[in-house]
Amino acid sequence: MRDALAFLHTAQVHVPTFERLVSEVAPGLRVRHSVREDLLADARVVGIDDSGLVTRVHDAMREAASGGAAVVVCTCSTIGAIAERTAPGGSFKAMRIDRAMADRAVRTGPRVLIVAALESTLAPTTALILSAAQNAGIVVQPDTLFVEQAWSHFEAGDSVRYVEALARSIRAAASKADVVVLAQASMAPVTSALADLDVDILSSPAPGVQLAVQLIRE
Repeated sequence: MRDALAFLHTAQVHVPTFERLVSEVAPGLRVRHSVREDLLADARVVGIDDSGLVTRVHDAMREAASGGAAVVVCTCSTIGAIAERTAPGGSFKAMRIDRAMADRAVRTGPRVLIVAALESTLAPTTALILSAAQNAGIVVQPDTLFVEQAWSHFEAGDSVRYVEALARSIRAAASKADVVVLAQASMAPVTSALADLDVDILSSPAPGVQLAVQLIRE
């Protein structure tokens, strides 16, 4: 029986975050985590259109589902579009964590500022925003902000400086946006640091988990 939720991560640090979110939304739901750091590392080198990478992401999604998952969620925005296209053969639903966030963002815009600490995330997230807008029949004006100096702090495990670097750059640019999209799941803590801004700051983990649990219940 497929009654579990599985996540495909590209960083171990995401496991406790998503464990907590699921326990808040659906206590008792069986959860499985698969961590594949190599997929993001390779995507940054070969690009997300590389056929070998596409095959490996699809294989990783199916492997994550093998423990009885009804829904498998990829929490990496860079490879999210690839993961979402996984052919499940009717056995599970493939989902990307930022889909729910994008659907909300396009209804909040039209000026959508997409912020990322990894350059490889900008194009996939921009494409997602445009796709969500088209599906909703809405015209949006996406713009991007690449906070290059932030990622080294994340890789070093320094979450405080990571959040500070992102928040500082977003504050300087937020006045030109109606909504700010935090393109990577790791950026979610930035929402608290920018709570005083008069602009919606959207992150993907919470709405993504809520959507995944809803799909399982349906």
